[in-house]
Amino acid sequence: GVAPFLDRTQVHLHIPEGATPKDGPSAGVAMTTALLSLSLGTSVLDDLAMTGEVTLTGKVLPVGGIKEKVLAAQRAGVTTVVLPDANRRDWGELDDKSRAGLEVCFASHYADVFDVAFPMHAGKLSTFAREISHPMKAAGAKKPRVPRKAGG
Repeated sequence: GVAPFLDRTQVHLHIPEGATPKDGPSAGVAMTTALLSLSLGTSVLDDLAMTGEVTLTGKVLPVGGIKEKVLAAQRAGVTTVVLPDANRRDWGELDDKSRAGLEVCFASHYADVFDVAFPMHAGKLSTFAREISHPMKAAGAKKPRVPRKAGG
């Protein structure tokens, strides 16, 4: 399970707002997947690419640059691409050559991404979420304090 990992590890991701325009949000589903891979001790499929912004509630939001991302994935030998459901039109606008050899999976919620990235755990995301939150509650952990800017 994931609880032992969280018992011995602290994870902090700091992504400054507006640090590099257009680069950060698209990596949301990939960063979430990387952390879950580490937590579960399970590798993600090696021929998988993904993009999409993810909210705190797990909703997968659309991103730009779908054509460029799909072409890069194709060049890298990827066979499966996960795209936000709201980018379905962008996928449809690609020519046949750009889509050749790629299977696309559309995600409206992170659970959709999870099921593709971790097929051996498909349908178990809610179980892992409960396991992740349980150790903190049992230990009486408090919500982390976020430092405020001086003067604010």
